[in-house]
Amino acid sequence: MPVTSAGLLLHRAAATEVLIAHMGGPFWARRDAGAWSIPKGEYDPEREDATAAAAREFREELGVDPPSVPLLELGTFAYASGKRVTVFAADADGWRHPPFAYGRFEMEWPPRSGRRASFPEVDRAEWTDVTRARDLLVAGQRPALDVLAALLG
Repeated sequence: MPVTSAGLLLHRAAATEVLIAHMGGPFWARRDAGAWSIPKGEYDPEREDATAAAAREFREELGVDPPSVPLLELGTFAYASGKRVTVFAADADGWRHPPFAYGRFEMEWPPRSGRRASFPEVDRAEWTDVTRARDLLVAGQRPALDVLAALLG
């Protein structure tokens, strides 16, 4: 069974800008293009609704609640690895939030050292125009920008 994720793509200014997050940890530290993501994470579709998972993962990754606005399902997109992500969009015009407080994860670092280190899941989140977001996002999430643009005109 493929890994299933759900994410929340906030947009503002009639979808000319989107909120994306730079992935944390040592693998992504010196990368920019293809190293950003829609705030998202894994969930079990038999135990949790995709919309609830998207909001939960947004909260876990960014440390703030997403705006309380209607969500628009953009679709489910497959990565080359087979992983699938269901993306929801939300209009965040006027959304005010406290400073982001990024979630953390642990991993062995350096590899094969036997030592564990803690890293932020996300090391920064930024509003960016859709054209730039297309260059920054991981390839499997880029089609969500196309659907957003088509739906919002």
